[in-house]
Amino acid sequence: MKHIFIKTAVAGLMALGLASCADDLNISSIDPNTSSAYDPQELLAKQYATLAVTGQVGPNGNGDISGDEGEIGFWRLIFNLQELCTDECIWAWQDNEDIPALTYIAWSSSSTRVNWAWQRLAFNITLFNQFIYEQTGKMDDDIVAEVRFLRALHYWEFLDLFHAGPFKVDFNFELAGYKNGAELYAWLDQELTEIESQLKPAGTYNNSSNFGRADAGAAYALHARLALNAEAYTNGAVKDYQKAIDYSNKVISCGAYDLSRTAKNGYSGYAQVFMGDNDYNPEAMKEIIFPIRQDGVKTQSYAGSTYLIAATRGAGMPYLGTSAVWTCIFARQNLIAKFFNNPADCPAATADELEASELPTGTEAEVIAADNQLGGSTTEILAAANDDRALFYAGVGGGTRTVSPGKQITGWLNGYSIVKWQNLRADQSNPSNASFMDTDIPLFRLAEMYLTRAEAEWRLGQNDKALADLNELRNRAHAPVFTSVTEDILCDEWCREFYLEGRRRSDLVRFGRFTSSKYLWDFKGTVPAGTGVDSHYNVYPLPADEVAGNPALVQNPGY
Repeated sequence: MKHIFIKTAVAGLMALGLASCADDLNISSIDPNTSSAYDPQELLAKQYATLAVTGQVGPNGNGDISGDEGEIGFWRLIFNLQELCTDECIWAWQDNEDIPALTYIAWSSSSTRVNWAWQRLAFNITLFNQFIYEQTGKMDDDIVAEVRFLRALHYWEFLDLFHAGPFKVDFNFELAGYKNGAELYAWLDQELTEIESQLKPAGTYNNSSNFGRADAGAAYALHARLALNAEAYTNGAVKDYQKAIDYSNKVISCGAYDLSRTAKNGYSGYAQVFMGDNDYNPEAMKEIIFPIRQDGVKTQSYAGSTYLIAATRGAGMPYLGTSAVWTCIFARQNLIAKFFNNPADCPAATADELEASELPTGTEAEVIAADNQLGGSTTEILAAANDDRALFYAGVGGGTRTVSPGKQITGWLNGYSIVKWQNLRADQSNPSNASFMDTDIPLFRLAEMYLTRAEAEWRLGQNDKALADLNELRNRAHAPVFTSVTEDILCDEWCREFYLEGRRRSDLVRFGRFTSSKYLWDFKGTVPAGTGVDSHYNVYPLPADEVAGNPALVQNPGY
């Protein structure tokens, strides 16, 4: 679907009408009957572009929403709320706005980043409502259904983050209504069921000319994810594990997708899914059900894969594939422990070894040579972990790292680097841009369907089936297979397979571990060794300004 991002439509927008913050969002009220004409196909492009870009002219300037444009893109906002508060990673610079609230799970209804996420979701839904209102009966039903899928995806984000949300499917100036978790779950269940038959068959858009458009496979995948989390979303009122199995089956058995298994130029099948050519490398594409399209020239933004890759890189590291090195995100030792029972067993260079060696660390070749002698290269870590998914770096490039910050977070070298997301290409061709990334972001991929089905099977007592699905992923990763299935194994496998893919908080909530004192990680609850926090943090608060401005909204308990 490369054509969808060649240019985006500047559509006439009405005031949000979905939340109380239209003035905050700096949206002009424009009557669509008097606005400039636009091509409906370009307007469709804009709907998809809301996932990938933040405005009309590039990485900054003329943004969709007022404020720091780089901070308020769809993926970056979701990623931060789903990952920075978990056992997977830490943001290095704790003096940045509202970052400690995420690091320590200590946010409030006035937290800036929660408010940003709410505004982005609400803004995008307004665009989708406009498109659906104007194009129903004019464009083919399957195209309108694509935008209804995007709207459902955003309402699912509201449900997942807040277990409630504003609700509006009309396009007018009236304030949004409100649905609690059970109500929003029921609407999504019905809406997805309705559009699944209208969308193109699963796998229709899994090709180089249409990659990134939503077909029935994307809707099935979202429906499976929705059903797996039903108990959490509805406060125990609904359990839909069989439905999670059924929808996973629809994706797995349709024949349109497969796991990326075959190595290429030294990159494992798993690694290829997160590389800069994952939109035209058939091995990677066949696993990706629905991506956020990214291109270093056409979708320049600081909020997509540029964020994922630049934030995990520092100058001096080998195999960078980019000049954007932000030194912001590093692995918590708890993530390393998912691959090494004792994180200290992960190969790494130490400062003492470096001083003793007196090896230079200037050019990339010199860094690679030092890593080969002192340890910590990604190749060595992968071999020691015996798992293709252990994509970390703990060598000397950029400085020597510690496995954990200790008692205080002081900077980017407080943990090992994560190199799962990368701008390099498996075919060894050059990236299109040194500063912005080409790597598409898989929002749904086939591996999730295997793991969703495995967990649902386990929860229904079908342990043999669950074991087979788990080992499908273990075999792909060339990791030792399991001989039994336990809750710990399942929860940890979600981390091993999907770390830094914007979902860890959701999984921990579903397993009852996010706030619990029985499962701890570094700095959880402000304590270096971790401590439990109050259960109301299992959901984010509705922003205080939104609640004050819309009497229909109901604040979540504890805020």
